Amino acid sequence: MHELYSVVEYAVVSILAVPASLACLYLLVLTCLSVRNTEPPSSSRRLTFDVIVPAHDEAAGIAGTVSNLQQLDWPTERFRVVVVADNCTDTTAEIARASGATVITRRDATRRGKGYALAHAFDWSRADGRSEAVVVVDADSHASANLLESFAARIERGACALQAHYGVLNAADSWRTRLMAIALGAIHKLRSRAREHLGLSCGIRGNGWCVTHALLRRLPYQAYSLTEDVEFGIDIGLAGERVGYCDESFVNGEMVSGADAARSQRQRWEGGRFKLIKSSLPKLLIASLKLRSAVCLDLALDLLVLPLSYIVLNVAALIVISVMFSFVAGSWLRWLAVADLVALMSYVGRGWMLSGVGMRGLLDLLRVPSFLVWKLLLLFSPRKPTEWIRTRREKS
Repeated sequence: MHELYSVVEYAVVSILAVPASLACLYLLVLTCLSVRNTEPPSSSRRLTFDVIVPAHDEAAGIAGTVSNLQQLDWPTERFRVVVVADNCTDTTAEIARASGATVITRRDATRRGKGYALAHAFDWSRADGRSEAVVVVDADSHASANLLESFAARIERGACALQAHYGVLNAADSWRTRLMAIALGAIHKLRSRAREHLGLSCGIRGNGWCVTHALLRRLPYQAYSLTEDVEFGIDIGLAGERVGYCDESFVNGEMVSGADAARSQRQRWEGGRFKLIKSSLPKLLIASLKLRSAVCLDLALDLLVLPLSYIVLNVAALIVISVMFSFVAGSWLRWLAVADLVALMSYVGRGWMLSGVGMRGLLDLLRVPSFLVWKLLLLFSPRKPTEWIRTRREKS
């Protein structure tokens, strides 16, 4: 009986160790490949773009965003800023128009959300026939001047879907925004650099991305979930294409610094992601086998790798278990837990290096334990956002 009990314990310990170790190994490989990507030669500067700004009650900041986008280093006759005032109850449309943007007003009481706003704008842009590609920039963001150049240089060489680095505009505001900058340094820059080196898809990150109308004709935009960006990136992979990464350009968005707004935003992101795992993971795994697609396989792995906080909790549990059951598993479990911890520290450290938040951000990492407790409490919160709700920003 004792021997059977030991076998059961050993099996349980091994099962708990596998998810954490595989996730850490995956992140370590990407960390090792996160050197800077090579920029392509300059474009001919002949492509025409519609820069789409989906906006829901963004009167407080839309003028600044439009002004920033109008300063993009691109021939003025070859791009325009198009604001989609989606179900707005404020003066977003009026302010955007007065700031020099082309404004599309959309009202639909039943089909609500960023995905529907984007689909409407893409259809409008295609019917207008002026542009060859559309670019999506959120209404609370500022873009680097070379954004359109970075897209055009790659489109002229055959790319049809692209993503600039998506970073944090207000990283200095609080410890939350600095931790977010570190997280996006890892998730958006580190992982995307590695995938670009491997010829994989960096996916769509929701802000600062571009698709050609040629692709949209083959693959109409139909991503309406709470994680419409990830969903469309998966659709692109399933269609046999990949999203290329533009390392030299960026779009920085304003992130929330207050706990209440952060809770709502986090619930929306992670709730939508778990739903997407259920709906898209089987399709990606089947496509990776049937089409022998490394892009689809990596997109599946990206879905399976849960948010970093959950991986950290898993590794912490593994460390505790390695001590409690050392008489069953022996020293191999302790060494595995240490290896996982080193891989995680390497990944987070590289994310910090790429984030640009400096020593203050490094000190903010000491707050991670309290952040993990907050995440655990968030799991049991009954409030689950189900539609596009404008995140309240402290400065608005």
